Amino acid sequence: MQRKAWLTLFVRKGTQMSKYTVSRRFFLMGAAAGMAGCATSTVPSLKRMGYKSPNEKLNLAAIGAGGKGASDIQVHIGKENIIALCDADWRRAADSFRKCPDARKYKDFREMLDSEPTLDGVTVSTPDHMHAVAAMACMKRGLGVYVQKPLTHDIFESRQLQAAAHKYGVVTQMGNQGHSGDGVRECCEMIWDGAIGDVREVHSWTNRPIWPQGIQAPLDPEPIPEEIDWDLWLGTAPWRPFNHGYAPFNWRGWWDFGTGALGDMACHILDAPNWALMLGYPSSVECVYQEGASDQSPPTKSKIKYEFPARGSMPPVTLYWYDGGLMPERPKEIDPDAKLGDGDNGSLFVGDKGYITTRTYGEDPTLHPAAKFKDYKRPAPYIPRIPNHHFDWTNGIKGGPKPCSNFDYAAPFAEVVLLGNLAIHCPGQKLLWDGPNMRVTNYPEANQYVKRTYRKGWSL
Repeated sequence: MQRKAWLTLFVRKGTQMSKYTVSRRFFLMGAAAGMAGCATSTVPSLKRMGYKSPNEKLNLAAIGAGGKGASDIQVHIGKENIIALCDADWRRAADSFRKCPDARKYKDFREMLDSEPTLDGVTVSTPDHMHAVAAMACMKRGLGVYVQKPLTHDIFESRQLQAAAHKYGVVTQMGNQGHSGDGVRECCEMIWDGAIGDVREVHSWTNRPIWPQGIQAPLDPEPIPEEIDWDLWLGTAPWRPFNHGYAPFNWRGWWDFGTGALGDMACHILDAPNWALMLGYPSSVECVYQEGASDQSPPTKSKIKYEFPARGSMPPVTLYWYDGGLMPERPKEIDPDAKLGDGDNGSLFVGDKGYITTRTYGEDPTLHPAAKFKDYKRPAPYIPRIPNHHFDWTNGIKGGPKPCSNFDYAAPFAEVVLLGNLAIHCPGQKLLWDGPNMRVTNYPEANQYVKRTYRKGWSL
């Protein structure tokens, strides 16, 4: 496929900002908005009234204001109006409450959304099991959403969020910030330039989990801290008594709440392979090795094998995922002193003419062996560079270009990641995947993990 075709498929086209005549009314409203940072003022939403300006301040809120949610919303302090913060665990959200003292505080995001009619956008940074229902509630109200990775807990949820983004015409972004980095773009440009020839194999690895996994039984009940609404925190998940081993941090190691090492890191580490190789749906996925998995918890170590069919002029490719400290075999052609990825995390592209490695977020694409490529000239940059992943989203709400990790990119990618967990649930089975119809064709038992049943009172 020619470079022009790659550009047609992958490079966002910038859009011209519409020009508006600014009335005195709009000017006064803009001045009022400019004086607000973390504010509870009733400044109207200019975006919702049809006025688009890069200088306009949006009204933003957070669902999940602690942990990663703190940085997702706090990056907008002073740039946008942060008018509301929601978290079922107010212990976890304390830092955001302190930094945005005037923002209204909630524990139930449904109450917040019903009470804040001037919102323009919401960051969703809850545990994985609540991403989809929170994001869907926002999109149904016409709000832009920035949703942490992995986009969803289940494959079905990703498909639903992508469809909803189109139905409601909202601006979306997944929180895999490396997708806005220069490194992943440089990697794509090198692969598409033919630097290492056809790529038929990729190996990607992480040192995660760094939290408990391989847990065999539920934890003993403990008193519920007064700052947390445990029923709301559980949300879509089956009821179980509180234990600090679930919240606030170790939820990643429980199937009911998290998606394990794959969910935590693959949306970062696999981003360069996914984009550069146009992966699409795999034809099969298989867990070829695991240690410690249970019906409660993901394994302490795993190795997942994905097989992807030919894509255009690209040949079939096999991708291997390693976690828990497992590592791929080091190619003999690579200099023994050369660092692969960043050590604990990274990807290795195996081409007909050589190798490329990338780090956790797709940074620092490096050709191997070094001596062979010492005279290689990288192509001039042609994929648009993105200064900031968070602001790429808010600029989109203000009428700028579609954010780079919008749900048309993020949702199919998240499905690929989550398919690895489908394989973990079915050890010893090579699962044949029918992507368009969202089902395993050769092992029907696996399909129960495509879509889980929510606890009563919760739905998309």
